[in-house]
Amino acid sequence: MSIRISPSILSADFANLERDLQRISTADLVHVDVMDGHFVPNLTLGLPVVQRLGEVSPVPLDLHLMIDDADRWAPRYAETGAFSVTFSAEAAVDPVSTARAIRSNGARASVAVKPGTDLEPYLQTLDAYDMILVMTVEPGFGGQSFMPETMTKLARARDAVRASGLDVWLEVDGGITTETIVTAVENGADTVVAGSAVYGGSPVDNIAALRAAAATVALTS
Repeated sequence: MSIRISPSILSADFANLERDLQRISTADLVHVDVMDGHFVPNLTLGLPVVQRLGEVSPVPLDLHLMIDDADRWAPRYAETGAFSVTFSAEAAVDPVSTARAIRSNGARASVAVKPGTDLEPYLQTLDAYDMILVMTVEPGFGGQSFMPETMTKLARARDAVRASGLDVWLEVDGGITTETIVTAVENGADTVVAGSAVYGGSPVDNIAALRAAAATVALTS
């Protein structure tokens, strides 16, 4: 299985976003964190910036909405032409309807769960989603340490997806390094978000190193 790498521009230079997008052209996706200062205490960017990023990015946009009122806003972000739109489970009143609206607006629909959020309700409606994002840190800020206790949840999602036969991707976000990516892939991740592990040096070299580390799982399993 080929692991998808989605660098987070939360670790990029916000004064040079177009340049830093070009530096990750060897990645599969680019992870764009949208934060509103309410659902999480940090504030990043909104619809106009996302729209423009999509116009200049060499890889598809993997949007991660950490914002209130996901039922209202997630479909609007899908209208930007983003490849994938992830909304926070905790910010949605009707996750299934929100996922359907995202799909109807042309994007893949994904739901994210915080480390302390029960995953089971979303596994019961697995066919509503194209991806599940298991947060491996508390959402809101980059540079946090990987939480290994979230791997039980990821493994549960992996087992549910396999049993269903559905093509649902499993993404992890937070604290990813060449060491922790191995743990994540061993527990079922097929799509991996990495911020400082990509932008801390040469992005091309760092992306290659993450792919090589992930590939050791297939070689040893």
